[in-house]
Amino acid sequence: MKLLALIAFLLAAPAALANDGPGRFDYYVLSLSWSPSWCRAEGEAQGARQCDAGRGRGFVVHGLWPQYEQGWPEYCRTDARDPTHRETAAMADVMGSGGLAWHQWKKHGRCSGLSAPDYFALTRQAADQIILSPHLRIGRDVRLAAKLVEDAFIEANPLLAPEGITVTCRNRALQEVRICLTRDLRPRACAPDISRDCAGSFLMPAPR
Repeated sequence: MKLLALIAFLLAAPAALANDGPGRFDYYVLSLSWSPSWCRAEGEAQGARQCDAGRGRGFVVHGLWPQYEQGWPEYCRTDARDPTHRETAAMADVMGSGGLAWHQWKKHGRCSGLSAPDYFALTRQAADQIILSPHLRIGRDVRLAAKLVEDAFIEANPLLAPEGITVTCRNRALQEVRICLTRDLRPRACAPDISRDCAGSFLMPAPR
């Protein structure tokens, strides 16, 4: 029973880091979600506005996540005030919705050591410095390998390296592109627990 308890503790270790103080982390992960995949899987059923026909959303910012070299903090306790509705709504242009901005602040932003306005400003800055490849502006559903998506990002952003970017999929569809950045937003290698490229090919549904 002692061995089972030890294994359970080790498996729960990343979540246990949630009690760490804000500002104590090693680097950031900028997560860019492929909106058409999320819309097909969840968003359309929820009536999410970012999934409305004609909006044509491609990559949106899922979040800017403080990260340890192993594991990550989340839901940190902080004295920083929570963002106002206006502040979260103002992030909808890059994050798809104010609701996602609020959730990301609660789970990740509170661990950054920044105020809500500064965290959102840093999230926007991180996203703005990444150039989206014209090769990924698709007009129809396609099947691609993760390496092709990765290569397209690196071609458009020469400072990125293969070890600093990972492409994930869910239900055999493109889910996210995750880019690892230093605390001052310079590209860096991802830690092993983040590096998990999707194997084989996946569907990349076209924006609507």
